[in-house]
Amino acid sequence: MKPGLFGFLFAMWVLIIVGGGIVVSLLGPISISGFGDLDWFIASVIKAIVAVVLVVVWILILSKLKNMIFRKEINS
Repeated sequence: MKPGLFGFLFAMWVLIIVGGGIVVSLLGPISISGFGDLDWFIASVIKAIVAVVLVVVWILILSKLKNMIFRKEINS
């Protein structure tokens, strides 16, 4: 296996671990008050939106990294 593939796999695991840390440490404690019975629902919607945005960002980062590795492999 080539070093580019190892770099891609390493970056993938780093993003997974960092993403998990962000979700647990930043999104977990979010709580909303002032909306009565809808407090938990609004907090859950905010957490879900942020989590989906993080997943999209991670996918875009990995896609760019993959394209960069394949371009380098094709040119060499």
